[in-house]
This record gives sequence, C-alpha cells and structure tokens, in this order.
Amino acid sequence: MSDMKNTSIQQHLSINEIQRRVDEHNKLQIILNEDIFGPLRNDSLVIAIQVHDRLIYLRHTIISLAQVKGIENALLIFSHDYYDEEINSLVQSINFCKVMQIFYPYSIQTHPNEFPGDSKDDCPRNIDIKEAIKIKCTNALHPDQYGHYREAKFTQIKHHWWWKANRIFDGLKTTKEYTGLVVFIEEDHYIAQDFIHMLHRMEIARQSDCPECKIYALGSHSKNFDFASDSKKAETKQWSSSMENMAITFNRPIWQELKSCAKKFCTYDDYNWDWSLLAVSTTCLAKEITAMVLRAPRVFHIGECGIHQIHQENDCKITDVLERIQKLLMTSIEYLYPQDLNLAHIPNERYLGTLNGNGGWGDVRDHNLCLEMVKQS
Repeated sequence: MSDMKNTSIQQHLSINEIQRRVDEHNKLQIILNEDIFGPLRNDSLVIAIQVHDRLIYLRHTIISLAQVKGIENALLIFSHDYYDEEINSLVQSINFCKVMQIFYPYSIQTHPNEFPGDSKDDCPRNIDIKEAIKIKCTNALHPDQYGHYREAKFTQIKHHWWWKANRIFDGLKTTKEYTGLVVFIEEDHYIAQDFIHMLHRMEIARQSDCPECKIYALGSHSKNFDFASDSKKAETKQWSSSMENMAITFNRPIWQELKSCAKKFCTYDDYNWDWSLLAVSTTCLAKEITAMVLRAPRVFHIGECGIHQIHQENDCKITDVLERIQKLLMTSIEYLYPQDLNLAHIPNERYLGTLNGNGGWGDVRDHNLCLEMVKQS
C-alpha cells in the first residue's frame, strides 16, 4: 500500500502523543504563507489533497503543483490520515502558495486495536455468518452484501474522504463561508501546468453552455486522447465514478445537495467514496449529476502501487510513470492553455441492472461514524 514506511515516528511518539498533536493541529487551523499571499477569497481556489503515507508520490505531486500557473492564488489543504514527521516537513516547506494541514482524527494509526481500526473481537473478513453469530464476534449480524466483514484499511479511505469534505465546507474557519471551487486530488496525482487555466475555461463554458453541469473532472483514467486534437475539448455527460474520479471539482451549492443525501452515502454498501457518490447521484438526488470532463486530462495518476494493485511494490516503478507523463506534457506544450473550450454533449447511458456496489461497508458502526461526521464538522 505504501512505497515508503517511516517507522521512526512510532519509535519516539506514543499513540496518545500522536492523537494530541492531531487534535492540536485541527484546533489551531494554521494557514502557512497567508502573510505572503493574503487571505482566501471567493474567487480563489481550494485544492484538497488526501494524504496517507506515500512520501515519494506526494513529493512529485507537490513539484507538479508548484509549476501550475496561478497556484499562488490557491489554498492547498493537505488532509492526512497518517501522522508522519517527514511528510509534515515536506508540506510545511511549500513556499509557492498558502498551505493548511488537517488530520483525520479516527485513523487506523491512532486506533490500532479498536474501531475504527481493527479490534480483536471483530469478525474475520471471510467467516460465514452462522459461524460469526456462534462465536459472537462484533457486528456478526451485518456482513456486507457479499457475506464479508469490514477491513479497516479499506473503510478508512471512504471515511477520510467524507470527513475531509465535511471539514472543508462546514468546519474550517477559513472556508466555512467560502463559495468558490474545491478540487479533490490525492497524494499520487500529477498536475499539468495549465490546470487552473483549464478550470477557468470550464467555469466560463458552464455558465454559457452547460448550466446543469454540477461537477468538473480534470482527470480521467481514459488513455484514448491526443493533446493535438483534444486539448481544448470537453464532454458533458452523466458522471461516472469509475472513469472520472480524479480531480473532481464542485462548489458549496453542490456540496449541500450531496450532504442532503448523507444517509445514502453513509449506508451504501461500497467502501469507495466515488462509487458511493455515484449511488447518491443515481438514487437520491433530484437529477443525476452532469459532469464536464476534459478530453485531454490535466491530472494524471502516478500511483501504480495503490491499494487496489495486486503486483509487488518492487514492480511499481514511479520513475517510468513520471517520465511518460512528463514527456507527454513536454511534447504537448504548444497545445496547453487553449483560449476556448469546445463542448460536446454525450447522451446519458443508463446503468444496466442494479447499482449494487462493491461491498465492504456492511458494518453499522461505519454507517454511524460516517453520519456523525456531518454533525461534527
């Protein structure tokens, strides 16, 4: 799951001390470099980066952000679920824009032997429900739809994303009244230099040609694009979580709609935040989410060694992935910063059958913690 494990933090800091520091950070809400770049304005940009423990990937994400034109007007909010001194030092060394750190307070790191982490009384993932009831393990009556019990390393990702969104829109002093855009990226994303420029072009296009668009997606898992022909093209379509879950961007009114469906998000049997948002879109909102998606992405995934990858860590070569992306952007430099954005409307393709979800989210404790985050933000 991680390219580098820094164990030194556990060697000199107790769990209680880590939790104390986490709580202190969250209470103080310090914004670095605000004296240089000024306070957050509604015409600024908030970029939220979800961080676990992959220092090498995060370093390259930050390097790419430093090259983005207009980044000096943004606020970077790093949301951590792992307290690490090296990662903190890296984040706090950023000098090209405003920076803030928030820490997910219910992490596996600070709850290693109790919920929301794994505890000794939890049901093993693959135990049969009859056997689970017989041994009276925790939540025996509530496996997921596939008969499996929770795994904290997976449930934490959805919890963290949801906590982060609630915290940014409704909990932080600096963003509580903010009405601008919030971009959601992760520690293993690489950002093109015209990222903010393209976001502005998308805003202009939405106002004139797609008022129903609720979400922007500046990254895509599709490899079927060519910068020469696609750099100034975007599609408006029914949002798909499996393809357009990188650098999704929305504002407070859209957040209010999503939050109104908290019960659906928090009880939907899928450990993925993006699939859970898709369930919200297709079964809870008055109208399904229409997204504006760039044909030539400005955000790329460099995390070949992710939580869903099955190959070994030493088979994951970040240098190869980075070189490929950097070469692509360098050879496409003349096609960046288009002045106009051409929209193509893609007819909705209804999802066939029932949107069942991927499971991993049957535990009622996860449901309740998720719902509690809406109240606590």
